Amino acid sequence: MLPPVMAGVDGSAESLAAAEWAAREAARRDRPLRLVHAWNQQPCEGAGPPSAAAQRRVLRQAEDRIRRTCPGVEVDAEQVEGPATGALLHAAERAELVVLGSRGRSGFTGFVVGSVALGVVARATLPVVLVRAGEEASDEHLPAGDGSPSTRTGYQDVVLGLDLGDPCDEVIEFAFEAARLRGARLHIVHAWQEPSPLGLGPGEIGLVHGPEQADEWLGFLDAVIKVWRDKYPEVEVVETVAEGRARSVLVRAATGASLLVVGRRTSERPAGPRTGPVTHAAVQHVGCPVAVVPHE
Repeated sequence: MLPPVMAGVDGSAESLAAAEWAAREAARRDRPLRLVHAWNQQPCEGAGPPSAAAQRRVLRQAEDRIRRTCPGVEVDAEQVEGPATGALLHAAERAELVVLGSRGRSGFTGFVVGSVALGVVARATLPVVLVRAGEEASDEHLPAGDGSPSTRTGYQDVVLGLDLGDPCDEVIEFAFEAARLRGARLHIVHAWQEPSPLGLGPGEIGLVHGPEQADEWLGFLDAVIKVWRDKYPEVEVVETVAEGRARSVLVRAATGASLLVVGRRTSERPAGPRTGPVTHAAVQHVGCPVAVVPHE
């Protein structure tokens, strides 16, 4: 059996939006969809364990929504026991892609990502997509001619945030494949800043300034991407190099995108698994779905 697209569901609005997005992605990839509900037999103090009926209701609600909105997708569902982060990571070992709701249920406003989603992103060995509550199928598409939302138009850009100091094949390939599956344009973005005397950057780029440095970065980006352009000739690519902090440049570039793709280094650090500052900013502040792709 082909590995499924997996969605974690907990009955929240964001997890239902994530499940629906996962169903659309499963259809694009010609994969089955697996809905997973994690429950803890030893909950926080003062809260009792969820009843079996409540657990079944969470999965049934998500299944009903998927069958109503994406009737052609093969769906199965399972309950897993244990602390949510660990249970979801264990279930994800059999998946191709994990999709989670990205806003926590703490009652905060703004783009606050829950601890479970952050924990899975920081530790997963496969791509994780975070989807916000309220995400609709039409949000992925260009508006109709009259400006109204539509699912019959082409897809908005897939945006790839690329660190040219560490261009990773896994991240680049995921972005190109996502654009191919959607028939979307791929917008590749790299942010650069004037180097300090202690770090001039790749090659001789740090020896030039201003527009000349931007041109050098663009040439470097072209060289890195050439093999992928050849592998995916059907994908239209547009490249942007912008001076500024990477997190700010990326948040601006992802406005109106159908998907943002960023990377996460998997090597252990003294403080344990982390998402990194740019990826953390993306999952906290970008409004479109964000795919975090692990790499060595």
